[in-house]
Amino acid sequence: MKALLDFVARHRSGQPVGITSVCSAHPQVIDAALIHARDSGRPVLIEATSNQVNQFGGYTGMRPADFRAFVMGAADRMGVARDQVLLGGDHLGPNCWQNESAAIALAKSEALIDGYLAAGFRKIHLDCSMSCAGDPVVLADEEVAARAARLAAVAERAWQRGGGEAPVYIVGTEVPVPGGAREDLHELQVTSPAAMAATVQAHRAAFAAQGLDAAWTRVIGLVVQPGVEFDHHGVVDFKPEKARKLSTAISVFPHLVYEAHSTDYQTPAALAALVHGHFAILKVGPGLTFALRETLWALAAIEDELLAADQRSQLRAIVLAAMRAEPKYWNQYYTDAEHLEFDLQYSLSDRVRYYWAQPKIQQACATLLCNLGRVGADGALPLALLSQYLPRQYADVRAGRVRNATASLLHAGVIYVLRDYAQACGHGSMQAM
Repeated sequence: MKALLDFVARHRSGQPVGITSVCSAHPQVIDAALIHARDSGRPVLIEATSNQVNQFGGYTGMRPADFRAFVMGAADRMGVARDQVLLGGDHLGPNCWQNESAAIALAKSEALIDGYLAAGFRKIHLDCSMSCAGDPVVLADEEVAARAARLAAVAERAWQRGGGEAPVYIVGTEVPVPGGAREDLHELQVTSPAAMAATVQAHRAAFAAQGLDAAWTRVIGLVVQPGVEFDHHGVVDFKPEKARKLSTAISVFPHLVYEAHSTDYQTPAALAALVHGHFAILKVGPGLTFALRETLWALAAIEDELLAADQRSQLRAIVLAAMRAEPKYWNQYYTDAEHLEFDLQYSLSDRVRYYWAQPKIQQACATLLCNLGRVGADGALPLALLSQYLPRQYADVRAGRVRNATASLLHAGVIYVLRDYAQACGHGSMQAM
């Protein structure tokens, strides 16, 4: 993928540039990311995870070709050129099938990789770090790398069969697990330079053993732990001084940058410091859906002020009822019964994101937006209520930067987060929404 190869070359030449990786399948988040890209004129990198999208549908019900059609359809609707949209796959490997034997899990992983490449995804995170049934608790670097190279061979064959731009690869994984920690965190161990180098060397050897020397030149990123994470209620902020040795150590690998996962909720200053420390690919997911939920809750509060109880969408109650009725997406995370009501709604790990696609919740969201679109002149909400419940949007409405319309207000909540990332990546700010 030439755009990402060029970006890495610019970064490694000394320009403090980064790129944001939007890891979400929520339609409103995707729309917001595309609006931001349209108005900034920058490429937008959108990634699907193996949990969200796989050959069996994932929790979104989408296969790779479905996700591509969904994103590109949204791009067409938003007036974004398709070649401005970069598609990636995150944590592609046995993640979804860890309870099966390695032989079965890797066979499914091969089909997963083939499907992503056939659908046009060209940024591929090869992650075989997790143990499968019968494996040791912790896999050796050499085994992880051998499995990743096996999947890279599948990807190369799929690309050569289908044509188009050559794929680029990310290797390595972060600690703790993707999507936020399950327990309270206070501090994290930054990946050591020695462990980073061992990961690179193991993967380089494994690629060579598979005859993938040409593919190795397109390995652009390495996932490490720079010391950032979030749990249910707090954020471990990036401390540049703690990662300084790791930042310096990558200089011996001139074609690589670091990919930082779980950067959600980092401050703008911390995001900029990550980019300056060669953590140049910044992944964000739950932080975007958290901002979306936050905005929807505020809009629901405005609805409560404007409409009689029997006319309201009851969005919050419907979401909470759905989460309680199907607890499989949160019950291993939210274990404090006393604070369960709070965590279901407000935890930074944002397990709400697994429920938005449910038909009852989609209908409640549609009812909310429809209700608010009818209450004011030309669909505009009362300024006093905007000031009360959405003060940031209120300020931008008054300044003419955001339209006083529910869709624009909703997208703005997500775009505020994306703007922080764009500024940290050296792309300036967007002027209007």
